[in-house]
Amino acid sequence: MTVALHEIAHTRTGDKGDTSNISLIAYRAEDYAVLLREVTVDKVEAWFAHLRDADAGPVRRYELPQLRALNFVLPGLLRGGVTRSLALDAHGKCLGAALLGMQVRR
Repeated sequence: MTVALHEIAHTRTGDKGDTSNISLIAYRAEDYAVLLREVTVDKVEAWFAHLRDADAGPVRRYELPQLRALNFVLPGLLRGGVTRSLALDAHGKCLGAALLGMQVRR
């Protein structure tokens, strides 16, 4: 079965300069395994490829099993930083919501 991430997880986000930080947190313990398997660095990089400055560095994923969470650090996603970007609503909250639209196999 395929579901959108928003059905099994929520996000918390932050930003610092040009880097966005998106944490993906499973609602239920059993769905953390789905996040581990399905939400890879490659998939997150591809999901945001049209927004990221590819020269800013690689996307990094940190696993936080005690919180049932994955934390993604995405350099170059904010195009110079929130206060310098010409993009409309490029803050982390909007980007976290965008990630929740990704489809995964449950």
